[in-house]
Amino acid sequence: MLLRLVSRSTACDQLRLIRGSLRRSLVTISSDEVVYSDHGDPRKVLHRVSRNLPSELGAGQVLVRMLAAPINPADINMIQGVYPVKPQLPAVGGNEGVGEVVEVGSSVSDLRRGDWVIPSFSGWGTWKTYAVCGASEMTRIPSDIPLISAATVAVNPCTAYRMLKDFEELSEGDVVIQNGANSGVGQAVIQIAAKLSLKTVNIVRSRPDLDSLVHTLKSLGATHVVTDEFVRTPEMQELMRSLPKPKLGLNCVGGKQVADILKYLEKKGSLVTYGGMSKQPLMVPTGSLIFNDVKVRGYWMTEWNKQHKNTNEMQEMWQFIGNVIRSGHLKAPVHSLVPFEQFSDAVANSMEPMTTKKQILVMDRTMVK
Repeated sequence: MLLRLVSRSTACDQLRLIRGSLRRSLVTISSDEVVYSDHGDPRKVLHRVSRNLPSELGAGQVLVRMLAAPINPADINMIQGVYPVKPQLPAVGGNEGVGEVVEVGSSVSDLRRGDWVIPSFSGWGTWKTYAVCGASEMTRIPSDIPLISAATVAVNPCTAYRMLKDFEELSEGDVVIQNGANSGVGQAVIQIAAKLSLKTVNIVRSRPDLDSLVHTLKSLGATHVVTDEFVRTPEMQELMRSLPKPKLGLNCVGGKQVADILKYLEKKGSLVTYGGMSKQPLMVPTGSLIFNDVKVRGYWMTEWNKQHKNTNEMQEMWQFIGNVIRSGHLKAPVHSLVPFEQFSDAVANSMEPMTTKKQILVMDRTMVK
């Protein structure tokens, strides 16, 4: 069952009714949650439970009503037990999502009712309908952006922005080359790079619907879209000769595709790895290190968030991303909206090979139709 968004005013009317009951007591409010008690195949270990919320808020706590949350590869890896962050079991699934503050504790000053918030760290567990948590566990984000953009803003756009900003000084006309260009991060890289007047060379896997994918990525602002097979042809060499050498390469695949990118990278350029979908070690030619002095780096948004919470850098990032979303230059990834109770279907669909649609769980039916 697919859903579509309705006006926020309709949802707000519903929320006012909920708030009225919550001011009297929280004891009657329960949260539905998708949890796992053991690591393993998400299609087998996830189940839905309901638990009552605390009867009242602590001074530094907030009540958050979750609105929507995507299913990301990191979520799947965490449930499988192969992700660096391992929440204590049993755990609620999901690392990313947006919620709305319904009530605040007496000493909370930096959040207000109606604020949109996202978790401040990985492993928080976003696949639930309500949460009572410390205000410090939440980060306020702009509430005047589309719901699905808000639900998917914490991981992909922020990762893309930081990689474009933190590793090389890029100027108008510079080139970025990336693999996994149809991923959520890859799509965000394309759009943010276009906004910054950067050119992108985007590598994707061959597939039956390649023409449709190429059209989609170019509509987002991609300069060139090529397949992993095309990368090893003389035609690719000719294409790259027509462009400035890329200063920055972005890798989420690993294996031989790393060597393919390094072959075209400018001397002293940076290759940044933020994922490893092939589960293969990086193939880094010795010559790239010795003769081209390339820098091979890694990036993890979770660690950046830990180091930069409440800093000017974080505020500047949110301001930029919010402005780009509002201007229409950063769209939410291609997605399917799935009712929260159908989480098992969404999880299974998210694990299909070469999937192009992000599965997004919608907790609040008043936000969709």
